[in-house]
Amino acid sequence: MSEPESSPSQSGRPRVVVTRRLPEPVEARMRELFDVELSADDRQMSREDLVAAMQRTDVLVPTLTDHIDQAMLAQAGDRLKLIANFGAGFDHLDIETARRRGILVTNTPGVLAEDTADMTMALILAVPRRLQEGVALMQEGKWQGWSPTSIMGHRIWGKRLGILGMGRIGQAVARRAKAFGLEIHYHNRRRLHESTEAQLGARYWESLDQMLARMDIVSVNCPHTPGTYHLLSARRLKLLKPSAYIVNTARGEVIDENALTRMLVNGDLAGAGLDVFEQEPAVNPRLLGLPNVVLLPHMGSATEEGRADMGEKVILNIKTFADGHRPPDQVLPSML
Repeated sequence: MSEPESSPSQSGRPRVVVTRRLPEPVEARMRELFDVELSADDRQMSREDLVAAMQRTDVLVPTLTDHIDQAMLAQAGDRLKLIANFGAGFDHLDIETARRRGILVTNTPGVLAEDTADMTMALILAVPRRLQEGVALMQEGKWQGWSPTSIMGHRIWGKRLGILGMGRIGQAVARRAKAFGLEIHYHNRRRLHESTEAQLGARYWESLDQMLARMDIVSVNCPHTPGTYHLLSARRLKLLKPSAYIVNTARGEVIDENALTRMLVNGDLAGAGLDVFEQEPAVNPRLLGLPNVVLLPHMGSATEEGRADMGEKVILNIKTFADGHRPPDQVLPSML
């Protein structure tokens, strides 16, 4: 970690520790506004390093790779007042313990929906149309020319898409999928307003089990919370048709990955497109090399524009807090 420019007592500016490398323009702006300690090598911080960082700073800027639990927060001391998360998801942070200790937590909602929806749609197209197999055929120099029966996939036009989680990202996926001729179905904690349903052409299913049994493609777009852990359990996965596909650009913990892997290996599902994994960065080795599975390195939101927008939100949250006001993106208990 690089050394901070000065102490709060000298500058009057909040001391900020950033745990990972951020886009250069974001880091440059932070240097202008705060006494900031930036990550020099972009290595994931250990538990001990995170605790030490919390003890010496007013604001911590973690990412999804920084798991901060009750025991760590108990050692944070009294200086830390804000955790300004660089990311929309906050399942890696103990929000309730932070609240009890008087530490505010913010995130960066709303700026990644379109990017993540783009990647979701890319996987919805890639898996049924066997894009990975086609690319491998070309890269390995094995293509023998066009054939009427070569690399035949399945059309998505007219198929049923079940969206699990109809927040900003789910709705962005629905808009794209509708343009590709998919029938839009969804399950959500709360039903959308009927005008939104009409605009999206979406049918609501109160029963997730009933929806899963009827879908051709299932897209996971809900956050990871205690209530959504293994929401797609082994039992629920078995409700899917053998011809169905699963796409997950949300969180790996929402799916029982071992059960999903068994079904893919055994041919009980047609395929999967996965951008997230239950034990990241570890990937179930049995998933590797399956021809009917597209695996990506958690890159659904990885655009230059998206990362810059995230940085702007983090900076705004810190600056608003430092000015004595409530940050605009505070994570509240009702959001858990």
